[in-house]
Amino acid sequence: MGDLFVGGGDTGRLMARLDWSSTPLGPVERWPQSLRAAVRMVLSSRYPMLLLWGTEFTQLYNDAYSALIGDKHPSALGGDVRVTLAEGWDVLAPLIDEAMTTGVASWVPALQLLLDRSGYREEAYFSVSHAPARDDDGRTVGVLTVCSEVTEQVVGERRLRLLRDLTVGGDGRTVDVAGTCHRLAEAVGGYALDVPFAAIYLRDGGVLRRAACVGGDVVAAALPESVPTGEGRAWGLREGAAGTATEVTGVADRLTLAGGPWGDPVGSALALPLPSAEADQPLGVLLVGVSPSRGLDEAYRSFFHLLAQQVAVAVRNASAYEEERRRAEALAELDRVKTTFFTNVSHEFRTPLTLMLGPLADALNDPEHPLPAAQRERVDTAWRNATRLLTLVNNLLTFSSLEAGGARSEAREIDLPGLTAELASVFRAAIERAGLRLEVECPPLPRPLAVDPVNWERIVTNLLSNALKYTFVGRIRVAVEADDEEVRLVVADTGIGIAPEDLPRLFERFHRVQGARSRSHEGTGIGLALVRELARLEGGDVRVESRVGTGATFTVALPWAAVGRDAPSATDEPARGRTARAAVQEAAGWLTDAASASATASAYEAHGARILVADDNADMRAYLARLLAGQGWRVETVGDGRAALAAIYRDRPDLVLTDVMMPDVDGFELVRRLRDEPSTRALPIMLLSARAGGDASVAGLDLGADDYIVKPFATAELIARVRAVLHGARARARQSDADGTPTDGGTVRASEDPAHATAVVRPPATGRGDTPVVRGTGSPQAAAQPASAVDAGAAPPSLGVNGVRPPVEVEGAGRQPWTDVDRYGPVTALDTGWTYPSEPTSASAMRRDVRTALESLDVDPGIVQDLLLAASEAVNNAVEHAQRPTRPEVRVRLRVSDGTVQIAVRDFGTWRDRRPAMDRGRGATLMKAYGDVRMISTGEGTTVTIERRLPETDATNHGVTTSHP
Repeated sequence: MGDLFVGGGDTGRLMARLDWSSTPLGPVERWPQSLRAAVRMVLSSRYPMLLLWGTEFTQLYNDAYSALIGDKHPSALGGDVRVTLAEGWDVLAPLIDEAMTTGVASWVPALQLLLDRSGYREEAYFSVSHAPARDDDGRTVGVLTVCSEVTEQVVGERRLRLLRDLTVGGDGRTVDVAGTCHRLAEAVGGYALDVPFAAIYLRDGGVLRRAACVGGDVVAAALPESVPTGEGRAWGLREGAAGTATEVTGVADRLTLAGGPWGDPVGSALALPLPSAEADQPLGVLLVGVSPSRGLDEAYRSFFHLLAQQVAVAVRNASAYEEERRRAEALAELDRVKTTFFTNVSHEFRTPLTLMLGPLADALNDPEHPLPAAQRERVDTAWRNATRLLTLVNNLLTFSSLEAGGARSEAREIDLPGLTAELASVFRAAIERAGLRLEVECPPLPRPLAVDPVNWERIVTNLLSNALKYTFVGRIRVAVEADDEEVRLVVADTGIGIAPEDLPRLFERFHRVQGARSRSHEGTGIGLALVRELARLEGGDVRVESRVGTGATFTVALPWAAVGRDAPSATDEPARGRTARAAVQEAAGWLTDAASASATASAYEAHGARILVADDNADMRAYLARLLAGQGWRVETVGDGRAALAAIYRDRPDLVLTDVMMPDVDGFELVRRLRDEPSTRALPIMLLSARAGGDASVAGLDLGADDYIVKPFATAELIARVRAVLHGARARARQSDADGTPTDGGTVRASEDPAHATAVVRPPATGRGDTPVVRGTGSPQAAAQPASAVDAGAAPPSLGVNGVRPPVEVEGAGRQPWTDVDRYGPVTALDTGWTYPSEPTSASAMRRDVRTALESLDVDPGIVQDLLLAASEAVNNAVEHAQRPTRPEVRVRLRVSDGTVQIAVRDFGTWRDRRPAMDRGRGATLMKAYGDVRMISTGEGTTVTIERRLPETDATNHGVTTSHP
């Protein structure tokens, strides 16, 4: 019988050596044939099989089964299964009894068993089949068990469900970080077999704060609420916050918590970093308990790492959502505040507008006291623009009401085609004046409808105004169409069209297509947005189709379901058409002939005082022309920058006064083009704009404008600034005529004092030039001699008080420049100065002169800008602080020597403190930020000196610093 165990592997060899006579089965020789056959079948199978034989349930099994019982093998061979699997017998006994009693086999796909095979009470799962084992007589004397362990599958699927639940749970139900953490903890709490307890700690500055935990009150009491990131070593929080996963042991000593299916104490945990975009700065730490019924193997660790990653992703998303929500709430609040502000301000505007429009209309329509022609023109201009302002206020009020949800549609049953045709006819004269053709197709509708006539008037008016503004040739078509589903208003034009990338944003408020050609740059940018909101208020919507260069078609569609309602009939209202008439009145300003000449200049000014005015507002052009012509200047007006360029090249004016915001070529672009052209580089330019603020004025002055005036302006101020710029230009022209050098190439003049005659070279008005050099001293004749004729022993030119040369008086000049080179001591690269009137506009002129002089020496542009800012503050202080000046002027001296730039600003009055309302509170600070500042104040005036050391590269490479000759 020795061949019974042959081929049974290691277990077969063990069974062959076993003394079976000491077991209930007795010697092998006495085993019945049925038992022998069963043993052979078990040993020959590679599938885990267990044979229980006899009333004592003696065990016989194969190699595959021995691996399942771990440390219990080989002592289990020949032993009682009730002893071997004592911990799981309460589960196995019913199945075995059923097979032996009924003789029917059973199968359990995932039988949970408690096994103590690895030194701890393990959670294990088996797929088990129990079949009856019969003896030679056919009696059931045992059970044949076929099984396989499915623990990894069961546990793995359970863990995957947890990870899936964490993912599926991120469906937007909670978008704040706190809510997300509690949701994650709740999901983890449903899988206590794998995660007995868990806590999420998030970084809050230098502290880890517990955002959520699960596992019961005992866990919440044992774990810290917060801990500095450098502490918390007992729970591994410090290491986790530093980015290192750490196993925490001895948990049972600090936390009494049962875990696993058998209720054993939880003895260990893992502290895992929650990864963020920055590897060294985790979001926080996930602290998780380890089940006492599962070994912390590689698969278990991988699961915990996946869990931490899932939690981190959810927290990061929640944080991003929360930030976006806060931003949206802040924008919504800002929008609400802005809407409220617009509403309040618009309401406040109506009272003064009423008090303006009423008396103006009375004055224009008073038959008993008719206005003279000149006064009527002025009052009519004021009335037209006050009416335009009222239209803007009404639009803002309507739009703010729509934004706030307070607007209502007061629907009336109206003749929609008739009202549309009537509104279109209001525009006919303006459209035909523009050289366009107006086509109106408004047949009667098949059934009545109800809309708000005021809203409809605004819709039609805005669409027609828009079409007229952007259409230069061709036609504008207005049509009302209807079918079984909707009524449509169609406004089509053959204008410039709209680019595809601009179409999605066309109906956004305040959106304007950049660079689009139009009849005027004026407008608020809410017209089309208002059309959309009003169309939606009436139950419809608006859409647009367009191609660049072929035109645009706007369609307002109103479903019959929305407008076919019962409503009272509309009555004829005196205000009907008022909005359209105001829009046509504004459009008429776009169509006014921009080219007009002023009155004849006086004999004195006729020699060159000709001013070109560029503005896209017809009333502003007419007002400026009337204002300037009243001073004896000749005035020509144009409607945009492109027309201004053509007028300048056709007949160069003495001064260009241009608006900033104009269609096609705006004011800034006009200045840029004129300054880039050598023939117009020295042409005086003044910018006039409603764009207030330092950035706008600095941008204009940096481009080379001589002055920047903000609307609204005082008439006297405008006239004074224009006169100052003209005087300065004439002075430079006289100097050029005297010295024979053109103004656009640099100015040369000689001192009018024969005793101290010094020929000087003034750098060009713009661009870089050579370092000024002395051409001669002693007499005007010597001044024309070449540099070699200079007498090296001549005395240096005399200097005035505080080292500033007395100015040469030129009648009517706004500023007088002088320049010379000191030939004694260290060679001075530049020593020049100017005298300006004590007026606020002098700072602008000073900036241009100093910039030109410094740029001629190739001084770093950044340093130039710093010095200009500091010098501007000094000049402004001199103008504002000088009290009862003995001379109404400010002197500026610029000296570049030995690698140092020195700017001295002197006034001739006694010092006075500025009123708090005038004090910007930054003058001295600003000056000191850009250079060393010294101030000397005496009874004769105050001198402020700003000194800046040049970098070595500027001083060496560009010849700013030189040595003795």
